[in-house]
Amino acid sequence: MSSIKSTSRRSFSLAVAGVAFALATAGLSHAEDVRTVKIATAAESKPLSWGAIGVEPQGYEPDVLKAINAKLPQYKFEMEGAADIAQETGLATGKYDIATGGYYRAPAREKQFLIPESPIGASLIKIYSRKDSGINEMKDLVGKKIVPVTAGGGIYKFATAWQEKNPDFKIEITASSAGIPYPDRLKEVENGKYDALVLPSNLGEQTVIDQQKLEVKASEPVAINNTFVLIHRSEENKALSADIDKALKELKADGTLAKLSQKWFGEDITTYMK
Repeated sequence: MSSIKSTSRRSFSLAVAGVAFALATAGLSHAEDVRTVKIATAAESKPLSWGAIGVEPQGYEPDVLKAINAKLPQYKFEMEGAADIAQETGLATGKYDIATGGYYRAPAREKQFLIPESPIGASLIKIYSRKDSGINEMKDLVGKKIVPVTAGGGIYKFATAWQEKNPDFKIEITASSAGIPYPDRLKEVENGKYDALVLPSNLGEQTVIDQQKLEVKASEPVAINNTFVLIHRSEENKALSADIDKALKELKADGTLAKLSQKWFGEDITTYMK
């Protein structure tokens, strides 16, 4: 009888050990299946996104990225703030898998990166000028010195398209890749180095104007554009792009994007998202 009991105990112990091993290896297998995704977010664009390297980014886009990651447990999103020029350079070289920073869809970017069809947000383009400038719309920029815009970027594309549609109003747009921070550009407008700065209003300009008490004003929107996630182009990232696109559709449908928009911008920008 004791022999039978002993055998039963050993069988039970082996069974328990087997279950424990199976659970442990299943956990390891799951951990191995989770892919770490490196993300560069804007470092100085409050409330869109801000937070330097070593500091967890805050703002609308980081919150949306967290909501996306919650829907995609097969990925682990790791975010860090990066300067504008460093974002796209790092994305092109593969240092980052994803970059967010209020990016527009543009032909050059579509060739270089993967871009999900669903937008992450929308930006309102406004003109920033001195309060006494009399500048309120694009036509008022004729003969004015405008802050250089990123070559091939969304603002350059918008200004060029506007010029083509309005040939009677010649404005001078110059392209640059200097990557000078927006707060410095706003100061250059106030001190007269430039007459105007054309930018999306979701990069924190009004916060800078208010905090630094700049004699600079924002116009009413001169254009509205959807903004997108940029993804490093690779075979592996095609699935990532499709997953993010699906998650963004769900987050818009369930009202999450609208809530985050109200939280960070004080308005529902999803009404502009197509």
